[in-house]
Formats: sequence, C-alpha cells, structure tokens
Amino acid sequence: GSSWNNCDFETNSCKVLPEFNLQPGWIRRNGQSGMGPPYSDHNGNESAYFLSLSSEMQSSSAALRTSVFLPTDEEHLCQIRFHYWVSQMSRTLMVGLRKLSEDTVANIWQISGELRNQWNVNTITINSTKKFEIIFSGMVETQRQGESIAIDDITFSEGC
Repeated sequence: GSSWNNCDFETNSCKVLPEFNLQPGWIRRNGQSGMGPPYSDHNGNESAYFLSLSSEMQSSSAALRTSVFLPTDEEHLCQIRFHYWVSQMSRTLMVGLRKLSEDTVANIWQISGELRNQWNVNTITINSTKKFEIIFSGMVETQRQGESIAIDDITFSEGC
C-alpha cells in the first residue's frame, strides 16, 4: 500500500537506498540502454528504469546497502518486496542482514541463475531486535555477454 516506501528507480533518489548511484557495480538504466537484458522493467516498460549489474564489473560481487532500520517488533514486522532478474547459472543474487552491533552479514535469501529470462518477485520478512541494514549483493562467476542481474521496485513496509 501507500505506507510502503518504494524505490522504483525512475528518479535518481530513493530514501531507503540513499547512495545507489554510487554503489560500484550497479547501474541505473532502462531496457533501451543497449546493455543487454532485461529489455524492460518488471512491468514490461522498455523506458522505465531499474538497477542492473554492470558488465564491466571489476570484482566478482557488488553490494547495494540500505539505510539503517530500527529494530522490529511483533506489531511492526519489516517486509521487503522486490522484483529481480537473474539470468544464467554463473549469476547469484543474495540478500543479507547486518545488525549494527555485529560485523557479520547473515545471508537471508539467495537465488542463482535460472535459465528463464524473466522478472520474478520475492518478499522477505525481517525480524531483528537490533538496528540493522539490508545488503543486496550480485555475484558473477564468469563474465559472459547477454547475462545479467537486475533489481526493480524495492518496497519496504512501514515496519521497516
């Protein structure tokens, strides 16, 4: 609903992902950019924007960090819903949870390449007694043309 904070990447700003344009490896683009698939956003719109991993990535993984969220409680669970595209087996998209009191990132969801080139949607429910941030990581084993990872329409419920 309208109470969810939404990052659809149509503009250069998003409250919850404050620096997504500075995150190395991730590019804000649309399907007409000439950079390979996906050729549209998850609604099938060729001119609408999403984030995708650059094919010129220097390292094997690229992280996308959210701002810091307050602890959740029973009444206000934090739900994160996002659309994702992962093509080919050498690609992995992971979602991690980092509590601010700890250095480690707990992996809470991941998907490896499916050969179906299509947008999928996922919702993750976060339960954390400490302040936390969420990290989306794209990983690439081998660079091949026409393969990609993309993320679109990340929405955060009011419990976040």
